[in-house]
This record gives sequence, structure tokens and C-alpha cells, in this order.
Amino acid sequence: MKQNPAVQNADKSNRKYVFVCGLPRSGTSILGRNIARMENCTGLHDTGVLEDEGCFLQNVYPTEDVCGGPGRFGFDPRAHLTEKSALLTADNAAKLRATWHAYWDNRKTIFVEKTPANLLMTRFLQAAFPNSYFVVIKRHPVPVGMAAQKWKVNVTSLNNMFEHWLHCHELFEQDKKYLKNVYELRYEDYIQDADRYHREIAAFIGTHVPEPPKEDSFRYVAQWRNPQGLRVPERTIERPTGAHNKRYFDRWSKLLNNSLFKSYYWYIATKYESRVAKYGYSLTKDLGVSEEVLQGGKVSNAVGTLCCLISDAYASMVRTSIHTKGYIKKQLSTHLPEPLKGTIKHVLRTMALIRRGAGHGSS
Repeated sequence: MKQNPAVQNADKSNRKYVFVCGLPRSGTSILGRNIARMENCTGLHDTGVLEDEGCFLQNVYPTEDVCGGPGRFGFDPRAHLTEKSALLTADNAAKLRATWHAYWDNRKTIFVEKTPANLLMTRFLQAAFPNSYFVVIKRHPVPVGMAAQKWKVNVTSLNNMFEHWLHCHELFEQDKKYLKNVYELRYEDYIQDADRYHREIAAFIGTHVPEPPKEDSFRYVAQWRNPQGLRVPERTIERPTGAHNKRYFDRWSKLLNNSLFKSYYWYIATKYESRVAKYGYSLTKDLGVSEEVLQGGKVSNAVGTLCCLISDAYASMVRTSIHTKGYIKKQLSTHLPEPLKGTIKHVLRTMALIRRGAGHGSS
């Protein structure tokens, strides 16, 4: 691969840069924190931004939210950056390093940055950061899609979620052949034997997993709609769990078996099955679905396509409604006089108390 001459000689030090990549809800956060706890490693710390993700600290490239949010950002050409990007300049590479090094422990020599959208930026990051390593984690599209749907501000239809999952991983497969140092794992394997993968990743980046500390301190990581943040240990390795995976698969099974719209769910399951299978996953197997249900759930391509269009349209309406409410609320908060805002809050609290009292009275 021919490297951009503007950044070819930007960094001659012995530093290594480890970028943790994977779609949102694929386990990148816990994996990134655990890698940052390895010997001589450091992660972005006390940034105040969501999940300490470096994308929210910089102004060089657009974030996934700007590109459409979870389930859609990969379709935006701005999200897929390579060494050919016009954004890859010596000045921008220096900006990124300066911005992130302000939150890394510079006494260390292995610097870890975790942002899900790194999955589509590997070639760009490799060119901007010499001595870069990529740890890429994949997770089954069912829990990835369903978990991301919980962020209502970015709600997206499930068929769009599956298409996005495939699109992003297909782009990465094309980019992977240009990368020098790549380690890949699956979330499902990681939760089964985390110690093995920690050892392998440590060897991959040239370090080792430390012994568990006798004592430890804790910090809080900012999270979406979690005012207190997530309490995490500073040095103790966190243990991933498969409990969430089971919940999402149980829900998917119920949608296929019992939903009023099971024809739609079977349509998208069978539509994407062969493409998902290339990554070792299935949308239809081992879900307790009878052959009778499978046959009964089949619909024509025309009907299935119409269902997908309706689902997409509904998701778009929900997003538009939420964004409109948010915009109106922000404008009112900005422009209304403080006394009037206080009066409105008082009226709303009073109405809430009245409704609560009426509810108790009728019980």
C-alpha cells in the first residue's frame, strides 16, 4: 500500500497505537478497557465524553452520529475513510495525536483508542498513526441490531440494521487486505473464554496481561442516558457476560414464532441468511422454530419488500418526531425568559402530582 507522503514520516518513535473496532453494541467498550489495562498500555481517560471514545474529542472527521447514527452511519460515504482521503494531511494527523495524547498516560508506549466507527477507518488510521494495530470484534447481527434499536433517537428498522451490519463488515473485509496488523475475534467466543483472548491480544500488541491487583480504585465512564455513568475498575480486568445475548435471541425467537408480523421477520431472516452465514452466523437456526412456522411465514418478494418499506418509513417517522421535539425543547430552553421557564416547570410538576393522585384514588 502506498502511504500518503504527508504523514509517511510523521512519527518515528517506539509508540504503538491500538484501535479497537466493531459496530456499536459489539462489545468494543469492555474489550477496549481491558486492553488498556494490560502492561504498558493506556486508554483515553476521564474525557467526559460518551464511553471515552476518541471520535468525540476531535474535529478532523465526522462522527457516526453526524453520519446517521447506529444502523445507518456506514451508508454515508463520509464514514468510510482510507489513506486516499482528503482529510489525511500532516496537520490533521498531528491534530489527532495531540488531541488524544492529552488524555493518554504518556509514560506508557502502547496507546489504546476505542470507537466503533473505527471499523470503517482502519486504512485512514494506519496512515495517520505509524505502528498501528487493529483489534476487530464481531457480534451476531441480532443482538447488535436489537440493542442499537433501544437508542430511540436513532431508531432504525431491523431489516435496515441487518443490511447495515453486512455493509460495514463487507467494507472492512475489503479494507483488511491493506492492513499490516489485524487481530479479529467474535463476541460470542470472547464471552466464553475471555482469558484466552486477552493473552492472544497481549501477545499480538507486544505486552502481557498483568496479575490481578490486590486493591483497586474505580472511576465512572459517561454513558448515553445514564447520568451517573458506568462504574468501572481502574486495573482489574472486567468479565464479559452472555446474559444480554440470550435475552436478544429469546426476543428474536418470539418474533419469528409468535409475532403478528412474523411474516416480515421471516422474510428478512431468509433474505439475509446466506450473507450472514459467510461470517459464521445464522438468523434462523437453533431458535426453536418449527418447520410449520417456517413454511407458514414465507411471503413473496413483493410483499416482503413492501413490509420492509413500511418498517423503514415508520422508523423514519419516529426519528423525525423525536428530533423535532428535541429541537423545539432546545429552542424554548434557549429563548424563553427564566421566570417563564420556572412557571412552566411548576405547572408541569403540579399536573404530574395531580395525575399521580388521581391514579392512587382510582386504585
